[in-house]
Amino acid sequence: MPATLLKGASYAFAGLRHLGDRNLRLFVLGPLLLNLGLFSVAIWWVANAFDGWMSWLVTWLPDWLDWLEWLIWPIFALAVILVMFYSFTMIANIIGAPLNGLLAEKVEQLRRPQSKLPQGRPFWREVPYAVAHEFRKWAYIVPRALPVLVLFLLPGLNALAPFIWFGFGAWMLTLEYADYPMGNHGLTFKKQRDLLREQRVMALGFGAAVMLMTLVPLLNFLSMPSAVIGATLMWAEQFAPAENTT
Repeated sequence: MPATLLKGASYAFAGLRHLGDRNLRLFVLGPLLLNLGLFSVAIWWVANAFDGWMSWLVTWLPDWLDWLEWLIWPIFALAVILVMFYSFTMIANIIGAPLNGLLAEKVEQLRRPQSKLPQGRPFWREVPYAVAHEFRKWAYIVPRALPVLVLFLLPGLNALAPFIWFGFGAWMLTLEYADYPMGNHGLTFKKQRDLLREQRVMALGFGAAVMLMTLVPLLNFLSMPSAVIGATLMWAEQFAPAENTT
């Protein structure tokens, strides 16, 4: 199991190595600039709002529990970082969906020249379709995210909530980025989930590595295009042959 988990993580980091590929530079530029802009906004917002959120939180503590503030601070900080960065990642993917689809297509053409992708739509028609598809994914994700978020409000369980959210976020990020290469082959979102569940440990390893990348300064700016590349490589090497999509 650890080897499979690491295998999944290796695809995320393989995406980083391919960012400088001269055949991909033009396709990487759009997602890279979009991620740079949105993560800059996320970091600025969290940095400016965190003290206010923390002050509001500790006002709910009775005086005799003031000593718990030192424990609540790191847990709350981790929770805010995980939730806000994950949220901004999802927003970036909604806006950048058409560009990410093009990047995934180019990566697969280079990795599997024999692959026959279905005839694509003109870009002007692809944009509304891709954005609508992202919202359909949100319709799947949000109802499952809310119960996890509620854990942050429950005494005792809120200490575990950041770790549960990390695992949840890892799976959701895998679904998010694997959708680009799989969607290029016309696989429905349900079919994608079924395929990924067959190798769930590898999928979680990939998503966990992407989640970690979003939390590391500088790497978070590169996380979206590298995750698209990594997910496409994972699709090409682990799933596409079994699906006989050539």
